[in-house]
Amino acid sequence: MSIMRIGTFAQQLGTTPHAIRFYERHGLLPAATRTENGYREYTEGDSDRLRLLIGLRKLDLPLTQAAELASLCAEGECEKVSRELGVYLIEKRRELAARVEELRFLDQHLARLAGELGAGGAPRLLITTERRNAMQGKRCPECCCEKHCCGSCG
Repeated sequence: MSIMRIGTFAQQLGTTPHAIRFYERHGLLPAATRTENGYREYTEGDSDRLRLLIGLRKLDLPLTQAAELASLCAEGECEKVSRELGVYLIEKRRELAARVEELRFLDQHLARLAGELGAGGAPRLLITTERRNAMQGKRCPECCCEKHCCGSCG
């Protein structure tokens, strides 16, 4: 088993010693063993655990959830982690799909507005008109009636 000091450990994981100390300080990574002179020493197991935690954070999991899942896997419960992660990924993809749709709508609207302004058109209240037309028959999250767009959400 390979033992590493914090600098090597951080470099291997593509992070900083400061970040590793943060994870330890907040209980997200078990405290490292210490040498007689106080240096932290990390094992390959520590590396695997922190690599998973960092990878889960890159998937936009909240820090505490990522740390909990990394701990479970380190304790041999990787199947449970896979199940929980599968549920999370489905929900996250749903959220992203909704956000992508919102961004497409915004991009199309900006393109139309830029075209009108480029053609010499005067700025108007296009957003209200465009949004109302796009939302006809759809549930509007901003609408006070919580049903279909009544046009008051603009």
